[in-house]
Amino acid sequence: MRVMRALLVTSLLLFALAATAEEFTLKDTTGHEHHLSDYRGKWVLVNFWATWCAPCLVEIPDLIALHKAHKDKDLVVIGVALDYPSTKVVLDFVKEHAINYPIVLGTYKIASRIGEVEGLPTSYLYNPAGKLVSYQTGILTRESVEEYISRKK
Repeated sequence: MRVMRALLVTSLLLFALAATAEEFTLKDTTGHEHHLSDYRGKWVLVNFWATWCAPCLVEIPDLIALHKAHKDKDLVVIGVALDYPSTKVVLDFVKEHAINYPIVLGTYKIASRIGEVEGLPTSYLYNPAGKLVSYQTGILTRESVEEYISRKK
């Protein structure tokens, strides 16, 4: 009975993971639409953050460096701002911090198309085939993402 229950739970978890790996479309602050399928052949890191989030502020320089180093080769970062008081606050923040990757003005409804966001920051990583392979709540570093990707190549 325990084995059957464990298999059922495992199957449900795998099904849930597969369901979140479906195509998504996100429109950034410049009006450009980003479809997961647009990035076939590249890793895609979707990062949920907020302007008031101290851990988000810590990881932003690494995300900027990661995007700069990889955007033309093998990885793209897409930031999704949540819990913002106004568009202007987000745009001013992006300018002040020289964020070089696309920023989406998100909602939790938009976030639910990708996956659950239990805390900020939360990041989802898709492999070059467009399959969700990892997610993390908490700070990411450039080094941890690059190490993960190099291990999976």
